[in-house]
Amino acid sequence: MSLFSYKVHKTSLTPQISTNFGEQEMRPQPPLGLTDIFIAVKTTGRFHKTRLALLLETWISTTKHHTYIFTDSPDEDISSEGFNIIVTDCPPEHSHQALSCKMAAEYDHFMASEKKWLCHVDDDNYLNPGPLLSLLTAFPADSDIYVGKPSLDRPMRAQELLEGNKTRDVHFWFATGGAGFCLSRKLAEKMAPWASGPRFEQTSAVIMLPDDCTVGFIIERHLGISMVHSNMFHSHLENLLLLAPSDIPKQVTLSYGWFENKMNSVELKGVFTKDEDPSKFRTVHCLLYPTTSWCPVALKSALSWNQHVLP
Repeated sequence: MSLFSYKVHKTSLTPQISTNFGEQEMRPQPPLGLTDIFIAVKTTGRFHKTRLALLLETWISTTKHHTYIFTDSPDEDISSEGFNIIVTDCPPEHSHQALSCKMAAEYDHFMASEKKWLCHVDDDNYLNPGPLLSLLTAFPADSDIYVGKPSLDRPMRAQELLEGNKTRDVHFWFATGGAGFCLSRKLAEKMAPWASGPRFEQTSAVIMLPDDCTVGFIIERHLGISMVHSNMFHSHLENLLLLAPSDIPKQVTLSYGWFENKMNSVELKGVFTKDEDPSKFRTVHCLLYPTTSWCPVALKSALSWNQHVLP
């Protein structure tokens, strides 16, 4: 994969990122490995047998020891297979408070680790570790990095609650949690006054917005650090059919879901039926890792996407 070019708020289907580093040169740094990344997956008990099971079968099987599953229900079946499952005290609903509760747990567990990066994804994301490592390695060492993809084409506008029951208008970019995003440790440490312990939920309540918006609010408004916009993260809120098959293995994350009353997933020809693989995650995984035990025999002798396009 080629070096990334730096352009302000540039979005396309090629792997470019936008930054505010200006002319800062990329300095050599020790090779980054999966052991340096804290991959956090947010889920809930009712999706353990469906959404989460698909991830455990596919990409989490390749990042098992570096992936941490944050949920609200214990699951002995998952724990007994050696996956890192963290049962929070968060409510199981999809409310602002419940979402922020789990993000707070992700933040605190990352800070208690010695890893260099926190990367968050949802339980409807496929994460490809090769492009992830390439992306993060491209950033200058020991920098304040917040990288992801916004779901809006403009900054988020909100009202911040102030003392005396007053409010003020604020605007900031945020990376949608449905596409995934990453934070460098140096930046995460600076977030502590608004994110550690109970503070993250308190900050979320101040703007009355969910967890991913709260992350952007802390970083852009409180710390004055700009989000890095990357087109390599994808959520179900965008038209995934626009991703060309040749670009799919270069993306950090993919997603699936309903969009404009239709199933929204990448378009790939494979040997699975639509009923067997509506998300296309199994097809993607078998093209990346054709020797996986459950992949069709027809793919096992094929040259994997990793051998074609990844370093």
